[in-house]
Amino acid sequence: MVRQVAVVLLGGVSFLVACSQVDSGTEASSEGAVTVVSTISPITNLIQNVGGDRVEVTGIVPEGTNSHTFEPAPADARVMSEADIVFINGLHLEEPTRELAEANVAEGVDIVQLGEETISPEEYIYDFSFPEEDGDPNPHLWTNPPYAKAYAKIIRDRLSEVDPDNADYYSANYDKIASRLDKLDAIAREVTATVPEDDRKLLTYHDSFPYFAREYGWDVIGAIQPSDFADPTAQEVAGLIDQVGNEDLPAIFGSEVFPSPVLEQIARETGAEYIDDLRDDDLPGSLDDPDHSYIGLMVFDFKTFMGALGGDPSAFDTIDVSNTAGDASVTYRE
Repeated sequence: MVRQVAVVLLGGVSFLVACSQVDSGTEASSEGAVTVVSTISPITNLIQNVGGDRVEVTGIVPEGTNSHTFEPAPADARVMSEADIVFINGLHLEEPTRELAEANVAEGVDIVQLGEETISPEEYIYDFSFPEEDGDPNPHLWTNPPYAKAYAKIIRDRLSEVDPDNADYYSANYDKIASRLDKLDAIAREVTATVPEDDRKLLTYHDSFPYFAREYGWDVIGAIQPSDFADPTAQEVAGLIDQVGNEDLPAIFGSEVFPSPVLEQIARETGAEYIDDLRDDDLPGSLDDPDHSYIGLMVFDFKTFMGALGGDPSAFDTIDVSNTAGDASVTYRE
């Protein structure tokens, strides 16, 4: 699409905004691939697998960045202005990015909020990191494989609306990734059954797994960091130490990206093993590695905490974690 560019001011900062020079509509130009903008890496990767070589996708949230506090750069306004469609998680996860997109996408270009299109408000989860009184539900739907499958279906449908000539292609790619996600779901249930019931409890650095827990019958007993990554109070830490000790948890879990002295303290005082390499939106490996995928991310996390809590995670090794459509043009910001 050919577009003119104007300037919009957001919060005193100059941003670029696309003005349609020709009818942008909702269908992609027949020339070239569909230009897609996304946010966090799990979503970018799902788009990659559904869109294949018919899309050019840019994920603007760098891996290893706190997506809750991420502020897009002014240059991202131009990226938004050139998009044929934008996918974000929504549920208030990427508000500055959503606002930038709303100010800069061309007329007729949709900003798809996957979370809101996947579950209803009655299904929202509120917790330590996302208390209901603040009005922001927990946005980490993607750590629940059935919800990730729903994301992929929405991506298929919306790409098909923008690019109807390739609808069959997107549908075939969706079928491939959906089959892998179904296997991931089935094995997560199978391996959960091998974890002693009393140990199906998670204390993590951040409340990233509540929708997983609800789906598979786990309990999230606490998290260390709220969405603004502030430290818990001494009273809150003491309460978690008592809870971990009373429940005799074998292991607690930190992040490879965000070290937590508080979790280290809890582990020392309770005797629980401290495992500090969980991820929630940072794909494993490098871009060229076969496990640099949404499924690779979930297999890594599930194997890590299910194995540490007494389960047999070996069945996860039967899952092909590589991308099902590897020819997409994809840019993950560093």
